[in-house]
Amino acid sequence: MRKISALQTTVFLLMLLLLISFGIGSALLIAGFLPLEKYHEIGVVCLSALLIYLFAFSFFRLFLAVFPLREGEIPEGSQQEFIYHVYLLFYLILFYPILRSGFVPVPIMRLVYLALGAKLGENTYSSGIILDGQFVEIGSNSIVGQYALLVPHVIEGKKLAHYPIRMGNNVTIGAGATVLSGVTIGDGAIVSTGAVVTKGPHIAPGEIWGGVPAKLIKKA
Repeated sequence: MRKISALQTTVFLLMLLLLISFGIGSALLIAGFLPLEKYHEIGVVCLSALLIYLFAFSFFRLFLAVFPLREGEIPEGSQQEFIYHVYLLFYLILFYPILRSGFVPVPIMRLVYLALGAKLGENTYSSGIILDGQFVEIGSNSIVGQYALLVPHVIEGKKLAHYPIRMGNNVTIGAGATVLSGVTIGDGAIVSTGAVVTKGPHIAPGEIWGGVPAKLIKKA
């Protein structure tokens, strides 16, 4: 794994400080117009946390719009590597705890993943974890089961890359399954509970895959 530099950490911390300042400042301003009375301090704390995250999602999307991460391998020492490490700090410190918490209702998690850049079709939900959402595309009426994991990045030694995961409509990813980078899954396919779909394979429409590593169990 490549080292995150002091400069990259400093850039992230400055942006984080800006977000916190905006959040607390806005909360204090809004709280002044609310009848909180003896609950003023608690109200300010809760409102600050909410606004900090709302600003964080907005800033995160703006950051990726200005400095987009590209598909493929990220050269060492490149501008893309700098952008990725700042992005990674954002993701791990601000958003990953939400994804792992298990406390956020699944319908709200859909909104979180959409805010993080995932492309989710109508009536598609995840009670698992979708990493690097901007590299994940899932069609309509699909489900990612509890504790399942979609990982569209590759970190092998010093190799660092992103390869999209694309899933069709009516796809089921079983509980605890893992889908790695570069995988394409056709309409109506099923990845069984606990399976690990390794990098790159194409799962045809209607197929059932299972096992570690995952293999074809049943054709359409």
